[in-house]
Amino acid sequence: MRSSLYLVTYIVLIAYFYNLYSKESHISVVIPAYNEEQAIAKVISEVPSLVNEIIVVSNGSTDDTSKVAIEAGATVIEEPIMGYGQACLTGIAHALIDAEILVFLDGDYSDYPVEMTNLLMPIFDGDAEMVIGSRALGRKSKGAMMPQQIFGNWLATSLIKLFYNHSYTDLGPFRAITKDAYQSLGMVDTNYGWTVEMQVKGLKKGLKILEVPVNYRLRIGTSKVSGTVKGTIMAGCKIILTIFKYL
Repeated sequence: MRSSLYLVTYIVLIAYFYNLYSKESHISVVIPAYNEEQAIAKVISEVPSLVNEIIVVSNGSTDDTSKVAIEAGATVIEEPIMGYGQACLTGIAHALIDAEILVFLDGDYSDYPVEMTNLLMPIFDGDAEMVIGSRALGRKSKGAMMPQQIFGNWLATSLIKLFYNHSYTDLGPFRAITKDAYQSLGMVDTNYGWTVEMQVKGLKKGLKILEVPVNYRLRIGTSKVSGTVKGTIMAGCKIILTIFKYL
């Protein structure tokens, strides 16, 4: 009985958002992906129907990520230059042809795409121009975030609080932002500093920013960043340097 009620509530919310906003706001989802052939179709299949376009940026993938994504209904762009930020920039260049709202989502199935409506609601209501999905505020599956990720998020958000006087809880990749707000930021980072660059620049520009809780599960496959010592160190250094860069 309870599960049926949840399902009905979800359907009503989707219908509400679609009917009220889809005609006014073209929503594009950008998914950077590197060798995510096992996960990408699951991610695409769970993106809410109010989204107008799903853009998968295959960032130097050597497996069937592109093929699987196309078969699942996504627009696929090949970006051979490696880097998370580079993949985002490439996807955005395509998305901004039509998009009024941009959503960023990982391709490893660690996020819950169905929760996208929670990120979009504050934007639809005019309460935010940028919304960060906070894994710290939501529920995490055991082992979904490595200890170094948890520590790195704590350190980075503590530094932002100290130097920018704003209390973020996460640098999570699951986020939404309006076109106008994004274009005001002048994003340039091509790798590990992408998410924190957006967050500190958003503060300096005076954007209306909110965090909402999102749940987080064990990803499919191995992380290319936190799953390696080199990736963890490089990401941590870049994030800290980016925080100081925009003071």
